[in-house]
Amino acid sequence: MKNNFLKAVHHIAIICSNYEKSKFFYTNVLGFTILREVYREERQSYKLDLALNGHYIIELFSFPNSPARPSRPESCGLRHLAFSVENIQEAVNALSTKGVIMEPIRIDEFTNKQFTFFADPDGLPIELYQL
Repeated sequence: MKNNFLKAVHHIAIICSNYEKSKFFYTNVLGFTILREVYREERQSYKLDLALNGHYIIELFSFPNSPARPSRPESCGLRHLAFSVENIQEAVNALSTKGVIMEPIRIDEFTNKQFTFFADPDGLPIELYQL
């Protein structure tokens, strides 16, 4: 059945525990650009709109005293974010030089493509998948 109303992923919302640490990670380590940063006094919350290669993709939120959401062992819900890369070894090397701890590169048994994982400052799993 063809979908006639969904066009694309608009954005991914992430709530972080330490706004400055996550802002640095997503901008300086991963290379997202800031589209807009707003502090919402009534919610004591930042909202940071981030783009990847000119496309709006992540809303980074901070809220006081947000509860942790377990991701391991395999919890129900969003499992991870995945980003495509041209050369996985170059991406791994670049992130490793910025202090990111990478899992070993693996091979997808169905596509024979290389992939690996690392975590954001709150432990959210992020995947790199070679095109």
